[in-house]
Amino acid sequence: MKRKGIAALLAVALFTVCLAGCGQTEPVQESSNPTTQNSQPETPSSDPESSESETDSGAGADTTVNGDAPAVYMTTDISSEGLMAIYNALEASPTGNIAVKLSTGEPGSNYLRTDLIGDLVQSLEATIVECNTAYGGSRSNTAMHYQVAEDHGYTAIADVDIMDEEGSITLPVEGGDNLTENYVGAHFENYDYFVVLSHFKGHAMAGYGGAIKNISIGIASSEGKTNIHTGGKGGSMWSGEQDAFLESMAEAGKSVVNSLDGNILYINVMNRLSVDCDCDGNPAEPDMHDIGILASFDPVAVDQACVDLVYAAEDGQSLINRIESRNGLHTLEQAEKIGLGSRTYQLVSIDE
Repeated sequence: MKRKGIAALLAVALFTVCLAGCGQTEPVQESSNPTTQNSQPETPSSDPESSESETDSGAGADTTVNGDAPAVYMTTDISSEGLMAIYNALEASPTGNIAVKLSTGEPGSNYLRTDLIGDLVQSLEATIVECNTAYGGSRSNTAMHYQVAEDHGYTAIADVDIMDEEGSITLPVEGGDNLTENYVGAHFENYDYFVVLSHFKGHAMAGYGGAIKNISIGIASSEGKTNIHTGGKGGSMWSGEQDAFLESMAEAGKSVVNSLDGNILYINVMNRLSVDCDCDGNPAEPDMHDIGILASFDPVAVDQACVDLVYAAEDGQSLINRIESRNGLHTLEQAEKIGLGSRTYQLVSIDE
């Protein structure tokens, strides 16, 4: 099952192609969760003007190619050099106190390794930032979390800041269907620019994790994570309604982008494409090939492009099943609806 217009994506080299998002038929439910309902996503408009991101790029860089849909840059070179090249393709000029937001990952997970990201982080003279988890594990309190960051090599390449070690601050949520405010780590306000560096993969609750999850759940404090999971209703984070949770991720993400006034960019690394996320210390072994690194000033566009590449892959069915069994595409639907970004984009290969 493949999406319209993307069957030849991986053969793209040095040209631009405009892609609309999903349009699959007969969603496949994952057998491990047969009661989860799937909604068939609508195909985004092919007219770039109808869905172009409202997000400002910041730092004077262009968000689009030829003034049309948001540009998503791609390389198949998953290396330190490839990561630097994809960052440079954005022609961004971050200033001030720069944060690199990533997932430090549970021990044993597929977290981003320092031999891949170290050169980029150090070239930016950035601080690696994270927030504590709300589910227990090895990163649920600050002391344990700093130890994990050290064990995974992050403290050797940069300063690390667990942003909610001194609690939360609130950001207003505008135009949301579930949230009116978003609780983020109190140190969030110490940074002028965010480079959002995400490992794209599956997720047990969200279906997939990429840029939107990293700026919502990832920047939310421990209490903020519960707020998102429950759709703003509070209580146990495991008792929330699924679609409200997915929508709340998009809404929380928009509050972060609005507060930064465009001083943010997004890089998704598509390697070790397990159906499980980096919050799982015993993830399923990936059964599909690595794809590449993608970057954009639009979080919706870069996540949609990653999803489309998974659907185009001949060996992507396990991850497709995970996404659909959790109705994961609904996050993208809500994100575009509230103006976080565009599901229509132009994919630009930087490979020679």
